[in-house]
Amino acid sequence: MLSKTSRALTFVCAVLYFVLGGALFLLPESLAPVFAWKVTAFMTMTIGGWCLGNAWLAFLSARRWEWRLVYSALIYLWLFGIFEIVVLFLFRDKLNISHPIAWLYLSALLVNVVTAFFGILDWLRIRPTREPFGEQLGKFHSVAVILFILFVGFLGFYGITAQSGAVGTNGGIFPEIMSPFTLRSFGVFYFAIALAVTPYLRDKNLHALLHHSIASYGLIFFITLAAFVYLHLFDFAKNPGGLLYFGAYLGVGIPLLSVFWKYRKSLFTS
Repeated sequence: MLSKTSRALTFVCAVLYFVLGGALFLLPESLAPVFAWKVTAFMTMTIGGWCLGNAWLAFLSARRWEWRLVYSALIYLWLFGIFEIVVLFLFRDKLNISHPIAWLYLSALLVNVVTAFFGILDWLRIRPTREPFGEQLGKFHSVAVILFILFVGFLGFYGITAQSGAVGTNGGIFPEIMSPFTLRSFGVFYFAIALAVTPYLRDKNLHALLHHSIASYGLIFFITLAAFVYLHLFDFAKNPGGLLYFGAYLGVGIPLLSVFWKYRKSLFTS
């Protein structure tokens, strides 16, 4: 199993993301003007949703701390930190770190990267094997995994590669114009989500996927809630692509509730 150091760092990530996410989510109008780069209040609240979701994922995974169950959630957390810090580096000339909230965001990412470093070192040292256990994924689950990876992976790749003015970047899907900095940040977020699920193309353990799903559900919940708070920004008649933004989260979030209910006795057991 991964070391106590990795576990402690994962708990620290949970605390930092909870504090950061809570501030951004609850005070988006006040913190948007002083954030690490130029963002709107809706973007700020959405980023706060990412952070609160990360906090739940990190806490639940560190609390459970059984590699065969939590590994894919940890992969997402590690990739998120690494990808987002790379985006900050690439757009370092656009950074504004004059306010404590910007330093808190930077600190959370740096701790996240350190957590990823120790976690990867542990994995290289231990080389844990993925042995089948418990109930296995059925064909329906496997198809759902493939569709999820393709859809979210496309969103991530598009966000990483699209230029300002491209389809969907000028209010066509997200209701506000995104700067390249914001677009790349959103893109790597989605890409990390997609990559973290790819092990389930081979790994068929249902319990592991259930943990990943419940650990990731905070991301869906808080980001969707932010979208409803700023529902007035969406003009579905003029930009029907906005329905895709809601549909992407609701289309995953609502069916997962039925899955959680069906497997409620297995969600927190191996």
